[in-house]
Amino acid sequence: MMDDVRARVDRLALPWNAYGSDPYGISKRDLVWFFAAATFLYRDYFRVRAIGTEHVPSHGRAMLVGNHSGGIALDALIVIAAMFLEKDPPRLAQGMAEKFLAKTPFASRLTNRLGHLTGLPEHVVQMLEAERLVLVFPEGARGTAKLFWDRDSLVHFGTGFMRLALQTRSPVVPFGFVGGGEAIPTIANSYKLGRLLGAPYVPFTPWIAPVPLPVRLEVRFGSAMRFEGNGNEDDATIEEKVEEVKRRIAALVAEGRRSLRVA
Repeated sequence: MMDDVRARVDRLALPWNAYGSDPYGISKRDLVWFFAAATFLYRDYFRVRAIGTEHVPSHGRAMLVGNHSGGIALDALIVIAAMFLEKDPPRLAQGMAEKFLAKTPFASRLTNRLGHLTGLPEHVVQMLEAERLVLVFPEGARGTAKLFWDRDSLVHFGTGFMRLALQTRSPVVPFGFVGGGEAIPTIANSYKLGRLLGAPYVPFTPWIAPVPLPVRLEVRFGSAMRFEGNGNEDDATIEEKVEEVKRRIAALVAEGRRSLRVA
């Protein structure tokens, strides 16, 4: 498996230097061990089904926009793995990490070497203008904090992603992720403990720790959505476009739920 993963890392369309790093600090060596672990989780532990990956451009800038599901960022791991394992040539989806990770030295360094930058607007613009594939969750930490009984709902979407998509003329590829709430059924969140640890919250499951169960997961990608504008539109116009994306993601989540029930 390691040889296959290493070969796919070599095929990533990134400007590697002689030391196996790209201009933003991504490390080939770190990607190999990360994707080796991700491949096991994706193919063997969760037996992920990815549908519609052909809608994701094989080259050039694009923004993957989807829902959060599960008490931790399991959804990000699965989408990143899907782009690496299902696309030909493989693509590296670069996530916009929560800002609290930037305050944790080890986590900040690791996420950066894997291609995931702090979720600042300037970082998103930088990546898109470099023709990268950017992964965005407009629900933010509110989305990962959903409790089990709300696992397939969508909470408030931030609008910043839409302004950045318009500013950089990037297509938005919506996706719906399902199964995360079953893998990590959060029954409570401790915001007080989260503050002590420097995180937004700490999720608790019936077995206390948010260790995921080996349930079937599915991610569905929809057709790319292209919007007209320059990102300086009034709030009402931007919110209308965001709602269009949100409705599409909700439909993909519903399709995924029906698919998992009959699987």
